[in-house]
Amino acid sequence: MKVFYSPEHQAHDPENEFTNAGAIPYPECARRATGIAAALSSNPSFEIEMPEMIAPIALEAIHDTGYLHFLAQVYAGQKSHTVELTPTTFPSRGRGRRPTTLKAQAGYYAFDTTPLTPGTWDAALSAAGSALTGADCLLEGARSAYALCRPPGHHAGRDYFGGYCYLNNAALSAEKLAAHGRVALLDIDYHHGNGTQDIFYDSDQVFFVSIHADPAYQYPLYWGYADERGEGTGEGTTRNFPLPPNTGDKAYIETLDEALHCIEDFAPEYLIVSAGLDICREDPLGDWAITAEGVAQIGARIATAGVPTLLVQEGGYDLRGLGANVRQLLTAFI
Repeated sequence: MKVFYSPEHQAHDPENEFTNAGAIPYPECARRATGIAAALSSNPSFEIEMPEMIAPIALEAIHDTGYLHFLAQVYAGQKSHTVELTPTTFPSRGRGRRPTTLKAQAGYYAFDTTPLTPGTWDAALSAAGSALTGADCLLEGARSAYALCRPPGHHAGRDYFGGYCYLNNAALSAEKLAAHGRVALLDIDYHHGNGTQDIFYDSDQVFFVSIHADPAYQYPLYWGYADERGEGTGEGTTRNFPLPPNTGDKAYIETLDEALHCIEDFAPEYLIVSAGLDICREDPLGDWAITAEGVAQIGARIATAGVPTLLVQEGGYDLRGLGANVRQLLTAFI
């Protein structure tokens, strides 16, 4: 399996996240991706390659141009400036008027306190490049590929960032593949992929299916409920499977089988998997009980879809076990 990975992600490595308990070390750190790369590089089943560089205009396929301008320019001329920019002021639900200064726009385009750094844009662009290069790999005839994306992307919407996500890597690859056939996008991350749902909520070309912690108690809280099914031409092409705390292997696999049946009914030509490994029982940001054997079962089950598949890295914050868990998922898949 080809693995697309750029070390450029290390340019984005915030120090802290602000929570109700105060500042904590930033969970979405550079060591996540370097650890995964190290775990895969020792296995001959995986061939790690640099992704193609992409032009920012390619991002306009799913993202708002004003939002992209903000991300690209907020630190322009300040590359040596190391202070992180954390949104702290947010408009009410009507969203209000967009402020004129770029730094003031941080709260306008954010839905939480996910920070920006001078290296965020370059890192996010490289992650998007990994996903799009993976999509190209499928179009060239590969049956599978893995995009080792960091920062992750599934919380990023058309014109907003949050949840450690800035550009929606999985959605970019799905949009590209949708020009060549029907696409299903399966999100297995512990947290609901609200950004991906937002992007494809009115689309009949991409079928979005998410298995995640119930948003009634878990982040992102405002999206991911079972009655959200799409709208307009996309009505019926969104399926959410929220699960309770302490979900273990058996309950998860049963839900995954149901999700895969939904995907089979959609009959896609391509499958994208938002592969978050924060589902594992050791993960500090989750409360499920998925074991290493469960991860292997998940990989094997997804492979039964039988269509060209791109797996895109999302969450997973247990630094000691993340690399091994990703390797377990991919090895079982192939």
